[in-house]
Amino acid sequence: MRPLEGLVILDLSRVLACPFATMILAEMGAEVIKVEQPGSGDETRSFEPFAQGPEGEVSGYYMACNRSKRSITVNLRSEKGRDVIRGLAAQADVLVENFPVGTLKRRGLGHQDLAALNPRLVYVSCTGFGQTGPYARRKGYDTVFQAMSGLMSLTGERGGGPVKPGLPVADLSSGLWVAIAILSALQGRARTGQGGHVDVSMFDAQVAQLTIAAARYFALGEVPPRLGTEHPGRVPSASFRCRDDRWVHITVSDQHWAPLCRALDLPALGADPALATNAGRLARREEVMRAIAEAMAQRTRAEAFAALDGADVPAGPLLSVDEVMEDEHVRARGMVERFAHPVLGEFPGLRVPLRFEGWEDPLLARPPLLGEHTEQVLRERLGMDAAGIAELREAGAL
Repeated sequence: MRPLEGLVILDLSRVLACPFATMILAEMGAEVIKVEQPGSGDETRSFEPFAQGPEGEVSGYYMACNRSKRSITVNLRSEKGRDVIRGLAAQADVLVENFPVGTLKRRGLGHQDLAALNPRLVYVSCTGFGQTGPYARRKGYDTVFQAMSGLMSLTGERGGGPVKPGLPVADLSSGLWVAIAILSALQGRARTGQGGHVDVSMFDAQVAQLTIAAARYFALGEVPPRLGTEHPGRVPSASFRCRDDRWVHITVSDQHWAPLCRALDLPALGADPALATNAGRLARREEVMRAIAEAMAQRTRAEAFAALDGADVPAGPLLSVDEVMEDEHVRARGMVERFAHPVLGEFPGLRVPLRFEGWEDPLLARPPLLGEHTEQVLRERLGMDAAGIAELREAGAL
């Protein structure tokens, strides 16, 4: 038995943050009923990249965040369609939505509307800027939240302009906050018997993650500059180019300094008592970084990493995505698994990175075809027969 079996989540969300959250919970055993727009479905079904299979093509973007779910199509602009949502919400443990503020309330599907039908319902709204405040009705995407939260101001090379990270970190981290919100609210419900409404702001989520950057501002009044791969408060902590034009990242604390100097044949630095502490190395950052960069440039990536790893220095080769997927530890941990897809055949995916004792591990299953489970869910959950379902289709509700 997986830890979340028996939990029913009605997922009205689209695109990335919330679908990522509900996929995590689905692979830990929750039943996630994904509600999609008839005809088109979640917008990401049309997003690049597309994987080609013997029966056609499927969006890799959609598959990355919607595995292990059941898909139904419901037209939320139809009153009969909204009745379907009400019926499902009356039985669900959790409802997740990321519509613009007020959209579902205007359609009679707001928190108060559905709580009247199911007081135990945990209703999670994830929007760009939250349900309140001067920005509440603004629209935004991942990179907007990265820009406004200060994240981009911290990312980039010294003296250069801001750079977005290589992944949609605002979306992905907001998804993790949504998952935390769901599990926290369910724990609260277990104590009180009552559900509630959780307001998740993607902007708030990024501001909350400033953590150490905010600590420097609060403690020192410092606005942290862009430092590339360097750390503002630790030296050395950076990526260094090797002789073969590959890179190794090194991060050391005081106990690793002497082993680092021995591994890179830097006896003068290792013997200097002023450099034995991080404070001393911070004061002489440029000198230390230049010496290490010169030493690393004399070695290939493999040679440098072997020397550092052999000395127990915290370091790692900077790997490209293809190297990560082929990495022996990634494979040994089973991070890449495969699922059988009716259009693509066998296809790989990244599993939820949790391992349990006492419960079964998360299960990686395929994403649903659009509306694949509509009739099944309506029969099982609402007791509808073929004639009733056909009537809803005729009315444009499904």
